[in-house]
Amino acid sequence: MYNICTTVCRKQPQVHKLIKQVDVTNLTKHVLGFKSLQGQGLNSRHSKSKKNKKSQKTPVKTLESLVEPVPYTSTNTQPHGIGEELGGALAKEKILGILTQFYLRKEVRKFAEENGIESKFFHKSYQSFRKFCCDEENLPVELHLILSDIAAGAGHVDDLLPYFLQHTKKIFPHLECLEDLKKISDLRNPANWYQEARTIDRKIIYHAGPTNSGKTYHALQRLTSAKSGVYCGPLRLLAAEVYNKCNDKGTPCDLVTGEERRYASEDGEPSNHVACTVEMTSVNTHLNTNCKLIDEPSNHVACTVEMTSVNTHYEVAVIDEIQMVRDKGRGWAWTRALLGLCAKEIHLCGEAGGIDLVRELMLHTGDDVEVKYYKRLTDLAYLDKAVESFDNIRPGDCIVCFSKNDIYFVSQQLEKKGIKCAVIYGGLPPGAKLAQAARFNDPNDPCKVMVATDAIGMGLNLAIKRVIFYSLTKPTIMDNGQVEIDVVDTSTALQIGGRAGRFGTQFEHGEVTTFRRKDLQLLTDIITRSVDSIKQAGLHPTADQIELFAYHLPSATLCNLIDIFIVLSELDNDNFFMCNLDDFKILAEMIEHIPLTLRVRYVLCCSPISRNKAFVCSMFQKFARQLHVGEPLTFDWLCGQIGTISEPKTINDLVHLEDIFDVFDLYLWLRFRFQDMFPDFEAVQQTQKELDIIIQEAVQRITVLLKTSEASIQTSKEATPDLSDESDSILGGLLNEVGKLFKPNRKSNVDRDQIDSPKAPSNEEGKIAQDLLKSNILTPDMLEKLKAEWSEQHLKRNRHVRTSRKPIKKI
Repeated sequence: MYNICTTVCRKQPQVHKLIKQVDVTNLTKHVLGFKSLQGQGLNSRHSKSKKNKKSQKTPVKTLESLVEPVPYTSTNTQPHGIGEELGGALAKEKILGILTQFYLRKEVRKFAEENGIESKFFHKSYQSFRKFCCDEENLPVELHLILSDIAAGAGHVDDLLPYFLQHTKKIFPHLECLEDLKKISDLRNPANWYQEARTIDRKIIYHAGPTNSGKTYHALQRLTSAKSGVYCGPLRLLAAEVYNKCNDKGTPCDLVTGEERRYASEDGEPSNHVACTVEMTSVNTHLNTNCKLIDEPSNHVACTVEMTSVNTHYEVAVIDEIQMVRDKGRGWAWTRALLGLCAKEIHLCGEAGGIDLVRELMLHTGDDVEVKYYKRLTDLAYLDKAVESFDNIRPGDCIVCFSKNDIYFVSQQLEKKGIKCAVIYGGLPPGAKLAQAARFNDPNDPCKVMVATDAIGMGLNLAIKRVIFYSLTKPTIMDNGQVEIDVVDTSTALQIGGRAGRFGTQFEHGEVTTFRRKDLQLLTDIITRSVDSIKQAGLHPTADQIELFAYHLPSATLCNLIDIFIVLSELDNDNFFMCNLDDFKILAEMIEHIPLTLRVRYVLCCSPISRNKAFVCSMFQKFARQLHVGEPLTFDWLCGQIGTISEPKTINDLVHLEDIFDVFDLYLWLRFRFQDMFPDFEAVQQTQKELDIIIQEAVQRITVLLKTSEASIQTSKEATPDLSDESDSILGGLLNEVGKLFKPNRKSNVDRDQIDSPKAPSNEEGKIAQDLLKSNILTPDMLEKLKAEWSEQHLKRNRHVRTSRKPIKKI
């Protein structure tokens, strides 16, 4: 694919901008990928997506498939030729014949299985043993004599079993310590990992209720009245909000997140209340009744969840959004906080669906559970009428989209109607999200409408009158590049819809509806389903457990150690599941070639970055190389790697600035793990704040950036030469492939929204084009440009054929 782009750019420099905007490499990949998927019958309908999930199961990994034999090295120190002198020379043909008989005996295989040598291990071990016996010039005397006796008919092939077993354990060292490995990976009783917490008589208070019911408010009231306490939230925004509220009420509180430390006191000394993200929950600081720190302050602010010791004491702890204990990626952090926090009172806030699981888990810890139920404080109505047109958008509306392309399209449509809107999506920095929320909430600001993704589901206080679901399906790009579309689940729909009508705002009566009429019934079906109760809590191997594994398996890579751990691990499957470690393993593979200690490698792989952001991942690798070399990552070095930061002109520029912000986050996150190697954190923090402001200003003019991007594509299009001859340009061939995907709609009035919606029409017409839109490869306007180019190319070809066709002679 790289060669394609290079060739096009060299032959025709004038189309370089077009290639940059459309991303020909990814487009080609997805065009071909979607065509193959079309042949398999995969489309954007959620029912078929689920069907394909079942039919395309990931192969189950086994221990045999994960463990590779270690090259055998002979340790024989006996003088050369003694075996041959005592037992005579052995022909290689004789040895091969004896070993073949040995391999084919059922009794030998049974003996191997009894000693933990499964079929694949047995075969690989036999190959290694055979190679050793045939190629080794100086066999051990005992083995040489055994082979000689068997060859002479004075022995039996079973006599080789002890030597074969010894050889197997050398090339598969895990066989010697298999029981130890199973014991290390025994996760059936995670409550026993936290012995300090088990010595405390804890009380669990579960605050259960829907969004906007005041459950978190009551828990925080108890927190601020306590002598010491900790708030554990899922997002930096929530932790920062609690930090500000506590200090505003006169309760000194510190902020601890992966990238930031803020202290209530001016001298930088930690206080007795901590607001932190769940992953950063410290469990190695003691607070006595006089509220003075007993342990070293560094243990309070510099710990990470993966390597923290379990001996923290607080009077009150609050764990917010406890339902996230079921999250496939982060659930382990909530499990750890729930089981390991040393607090007399632990307040849990979240959905009622987690009550039964918490009660079950507390049976193992011996803690009492009290449940407090809350009802919604304001009215919320689900309307039976859809919006249907952007003309019907009114102040206080929040249009919820599930893809960036829809965010862009909706923003443009509102701008055409003269409606100013705030924009919030997951990739924005926290400061930019808060700035957009402030614009929307400010009654004096002309911005009265919000366009957002499901990022508004938690962490932001918004004065929303009406939540409008632009679609009810959410696209996900899988590891293999395929796009899977799933209907939004009940919990997510209720949480997002519940953001309408917030208590204490000008819109206390909330409304929820859809943009399209056809989605109304689907929304009704979703919200009327009962919310599934949470059955299991997530678990995750710790750094200590992986280090113990590495001690027994010194030649295994970190990724391989994780896989072996998962295969050998035993869980109480009724209450726990193993969290998804794919992101961790991908990061491990990225830096596998860089010599690092296992502990450093493990910490790096816990970095909170997206594996789908190429620039961020490349900087992650550079950080790892600097750690290996031992050279501090200075601010000047970082600026040299990032380049100049300037005001964005296009959407691509804005996305790149968001990636740079993530790199700064990564620097600050690693600074608290490797303080000496990341010395210039203050300069990075200051630059990040300035970058945040640039991004905030850019988001406010997002429609201008979109127009600039489209103008750039249009300019490139006009400069592009005639591509009618496919042999003249690879790009021409690519446009031809794209053209084949679009079946022209002969109706004069086509609903543009039907083209751009993630929930595509069920017919085959334009299906692949919509997949390209949902996978963020094309924007709607890029799609229109490509269709126009292909149509023009098609007309030129037809004209060329008509003019060049020779008349048929009459016979």
